[in-house]
Formats: sequence, C-alpha cells, structure tokens
Amino acid sequence: MNPGFHSEGVDWCLGWLDVGETERFRMNRDRAEMVAARALGWLADNGDLVSAFLGSTESNAQDLRAQADDPAFLISVLDFLATNDAWIIAFCDSENLPYEAPMQARYALPGGSEVHWT
Repeated sequence: MNPGFHSEGVDWCLGWLDVGETERFRMNRDRAEMVAARALGWLADNGDLVSAFLGSTESNAQDLRAQADDPAFLISVLDFLATNDAWIIAFCDSENLPYEAPMQARYALPGGSEVHWT
C-alpha cells in the first residue's frame, strides 16, 4: 500500500476513525500504515519537529519520500512521536485519533512487535 497523501486514502481512513466511546479502536496493517503515513505528514508540516526527526534518524528530505512505504521507517516515525507525550497528543488531536493509535499502529506494522532498546 502506498500511504501517500492522496484524498481517497484519507477518505477511507476517516470512515473507520469515527468509533464510539465504548467501541475499541481496532488496528490492522492497513490502518497502521495509514496512521503512520498521517504521522509522517504531520511531522513534515511541523518544521522544527521534522528537522529533529531527520537529525535523530540521520535521514534527509529525500528519505522521507523514498522510505514512506517502508514499515521500518514508519515505525521510526511513530517511535519518534512517542518520545514526547505532547507530540502524541497534538498529532492525535489534529488527526482525530485516539491517543493509543500511534503505538497500536507501531505494533501492527511488520516488525513493530520487536522492540530493540539498544
């Protein structure tokens, strides 16, 4: 799936984001890719944060485009956001996502269940 930033993907995503308060937010690989792509877009729109992300991952702007489909790269985006609660809150509020969505997405992506702390 090419998460891109095209409207049909976002429209599809919006349909499942409207969950009732009692209904558990369900995550699968497609939804995880969409959440991660939206996180990448949100980062890209926040100049200071994208600069910090690029510096922390030793990436450049071309890498953002080239690796947007790579699950490992998308995991790094979600991991970066998770380093600061305020970023998670701001991202989720701007995207109308539950606060647990980024970490649920991280674990739903291929390789996301493997945590390396070194």
